[in-house]
Amino acid sequence: MTEHPPSPNFGDRRGQRPELIVLHYTGMADCTAARARLCDPAAEVSAHWLIDEGGQVEALVPEDKRAWHAGAGSWQGRDDVNSRSIGIELANPGDRPFPAAQMDALVDLLRQIMQRWQIGPAGVIGHSDMAPGRKIDPGPRFDWQRLAREGLAIWPGATHDRPLAESLTTIGYPEIAPDHRLAAFRLRFRPWATGPETEQDRRIAAAAADLSRP
Repeated sequence: MTEHPPSPNFGDRRGQRPELIVLHYTGMADCTAARARLCDPAAEVSAHWLIDEGGQVEALVPEDKRAWHAGAGSWQGRDDVNSRSIGIELANPGDRPFPAAQMDALVDLLRQIMQRWQIGPAGVIGHSDMAPGRKIDPGPRFDWQRLAREGLAIWPGATHDRPLAESLTTIGYPEIAPDHRLAAFRLRFRPWATGPETEQDRRIAAAAADLSRP
């Protein structure tokens, strides 16, 4: 990255280092509009990386700095996610699949970041994971299974039927209303599931919890 990064919206990491990677969609009409907002001082939002629909990757904030992408929320009992994460924005309005070229670019970028900072697959999460009830990106159309096949995220099978709340806490979900936690979990691991908690939710969450343990 150049000495003067495109986005002025960043600060110091407050003594933390990156241990998470948070994935977002921009939720805007196109990448040009998203880039303008992420670089606008008045908007007070940013991310370290922006990937357009064609797979072009742009660095907006140095990785050793604190970008303003995560906001309120927590993961594995720790808040101030901005200080200990790297944010990646994918240009997508939120209502369509992510193009193959964009996903290919994300896979390459994730490999580099994870190697640089020694972040494991369990450290790659969605904005919706750490901010249940507030955020839904990268949304139900995001291909988490592709990342898992590449060793870049977790994707559980199903295991023993264990209490859902216990598993969700182990995975990292914040201690908030049970319906918000269930919705956030499903958005990630059972994106089209609806209705009350089921045995399948509990079995998949238990498997995800096992994958999330150090």
